[in-house]
Amino acid sequence: MTESRTNPPNWKKPVAITVAVIAVVAVIGYGYASPYIAANRMKAAADARDAATLNEYVDYPALRMSLKQQVGDMLQQRIHAQHSSNPLLLFGAVIGAALIGPLVDAYATPDGVAALLNGMPPTGKPGEHPAPPPPQAPNELGESGAPPAPPVPASATPPAPPQAAQTPPAAGSRPVTAARYRSLNEFALTWDRGTTGEHYAAILQRHGLFSWKLAAVELNEGNTANTP
Repeated sequence: MTESRTNPPNWKKPVAITVAVIAVVAVIGYGYASPYIAANRMKAAADARDAATLNEYVDYPALRMSLKQQVGDMLQQRIHAQHSSNPLLLFGAVIGAALIGPLVDAYATPDGVAALLNGMPPTGKPGEHPAPPPPQAPNELGESGAPPAPPVPASATPPAPPQAAQTPPAAGSRPVTAARYRSLNEFALTWDRGTTGEHYAAILQRHGLFSWKLAAVELNEGNTANTP
């Protein structure tokens, strides 16, 4: 008499499908969030003037080209608006073009990237440089690395209680007003220029599947017309 054999339930296939679905969802979620993560890491590195880390998040050659074009357009618009009837327009344009190189050199740096990511873009003024970094909070050993002073005796007048160490933001810094995809491979961070209602944007371009780099800026309001 032969015994009947029953096949055990095939539970491995549903588990494998579930794991695959979870993995796909996680990859899609991380891919969507990747420019936000890159922007946060880039700003932290810029505020710390961490040049080595910034090299991973900034395409400096592309940024230089974008700055040169955008600042040139800004100066041309300014010249036409202020000197449209001036016969020395061509001379003014030449002077303005001569100012582009030093300004681009100043902003295609960690200091310049920090200024761009803190809402302080170039304005095209002669001799303009990015805002200096905010002062760093002193560490526990003090700036010289010496240990803290011994406690004051009880009979002496106690010193005023120290305030919590904070790193003040750079003067004139502004928060991001919008961050969104413009396309699959382009992500824009937008700031208000002030009370005028104008904006400027920093553009991140996709490099690979999950990597993003700052590659361009849009300093003229006509270029950010699609920005909310």
